[in-house]
Amino acid sequence: MFKKILIANRGEIALRIIRACKELGIEAVAVYSDVDRESLHVRFAHEAYHIGEAAPNESYLNIEKIIDTAKKAKADAIHPGYGFLAENSAFAKRCEEEGIPFIGPTAESMALVGDKIAARQTVEKIGGPLIPGMTAAPDNIATFVKQAETVGYPVLIKAAMGGGGKGMRVVRSKEELEKAIEFGRREAKSAFGDDSVYMEKYIEQPRHIEIQVLADHHGNVIHLFERECSIQRRYQKIVEESPSPALDNETRQKMGEAAVKIAKAVGYRNAGTVEFLFDKNKNFYFLEVNARIQVEHPVTELVTGKDLVQAQIKIAAGEKLPWEQKDIVQRGHAIECRIYAEDPDNKFMPSPGKVEFLMEPAGAGIRLDSGLYQGFTIPVHYDPIIAKLVTWAEDRERCIDRMIRALKEYRIVGVKTTLKFLRQIMEDKRFRNGDFNTHFLESFEVKPEESDLGKIAAIAALSEKLAPISHISQNKGETVKSMWKLIQRQRALG
Repeated sequence: MFKKILIANRGEIALRIIRACKELGIEAVAVYSDVDRESLHVRFAHEAYHIGEAAPNESYLNIEKIIDTAKKAKADAIHPGYGFLAENSAFAKRCEEEGIPFIGPTAESMALVGDKIAARQTVEKIGGPLIPGMTAAPDNIATFVKQAETVGYPVLIKAAMGGGGKGMRVVRSKEELEKAIEFGRREAKSAFGDDSVYMEKYIEQPRHIEIQVLADHHGNVIHLFERECSIQRRYQKIVEESPSPALDNETRQKMGEAAVKIAKAVGYRNAGTVEFLFDKNKNFYFLEVNARIQVEHPVTELVTGKDLVQAQIKIAAGEKLPWEQKDIVQRGHAIECRIYAEDPDNKFMPSPGKVEFLMEPAGAGIRLDSGLYQGFTIPVHYDPIIAKLVTWAEDRERCIDRMIRALKEYRIVGVKTTLKFLRQIMEDKRFRNGDFNTHFLESFEVKPEESDLGKIAAIAALSEKLAPISHISQNKGETVKSMWKLIQRQRALG
């Protein structure tokens, strides 16, 4: 087993990995940029090293700085978390060249699944469930026109490399096709340095369902069932849950078996997900492989009772999976809401700034993965996700009710967040009935809510910035003044 692991990431996922390391008796090494000096992951780690300026290219995306820091710290391995370098095959390759174990898949399999066309070709060879479309990225428009006529409109233009909706365009007629291809190529080149695009049949109103897999270095591969990820905004997941309300046991088993087969075909190792689209006729199609731990991994941990991050570390250290497929069962229901520092009332613009007051939800069946604390300044330089709130209950209805209660308890003052937005999703009748797909948020309207100054005042009274209640009589003027400042600040924030 490793003695010391460097975590090449920041925020809540770095903190999550640090905690897993501590439980395994492993020393955790943090890295941080200029603006993350006071972050929780720096405070919780055994050691911490400054790696550069706030800009990701100068710090968390700088491969050589991270490799050099791992050597300086004498780390036995590197865990990339998610985002930043987690799916960068060049980084995994550099770790291999330096003899530093990379806690994730091999560089070779990462490169394979990162190339969507190569991944489709592999799935086609094993007879996996593929969306009709191309298994190559042609240069001439005529080939696209012919393929579109074969599969039928609408079709989807996609970048061969990368993800996140970049280079993606829905085309509903021949007249739109050429412009969509040109746009897709330009955006793909800008985002991924590769302008290759290909075409698939566009699946109308699908659900997005992923299967969690674990694979060791001894040929053992298992799945840990599915996560429903259809509540998305701009191709980014917002809410995830398990089990999916759309799947019956037969389909669930077939999807799990397909995911394991695909993972074996690409030579996958460690934790990852095999992503599928699920249509209204209950057909499912391979979408892609995500070669890392997922943001939403706590959902699976709560319904299976398995620690995925610890499993990652043990696999990378050469251990065999301690479970067989028959050992993995789903129990109860779990839902995750991603909390963003964004303003739902202003087109979800980022809302960086200082957290003036923080009150976190608690109680049975609640898990909060967060890097926040009162007084922390959320930087503008990184993804605005600040926390993940996860609830578990015996069934879906009670799990939703528990999430609503937790979201109402959660107080973050000083920045705008998506707490209100997420609560309204939970309360939506279509969501509660499980009647949704990836287009759910396109018709969802965030309802404005009046600020409750009484609640804000109550929160202010609890703040450490104010005098204790026992001293209000002596310091009444200062208490009221401080409370009023906080209320005025909240009004200014809307």
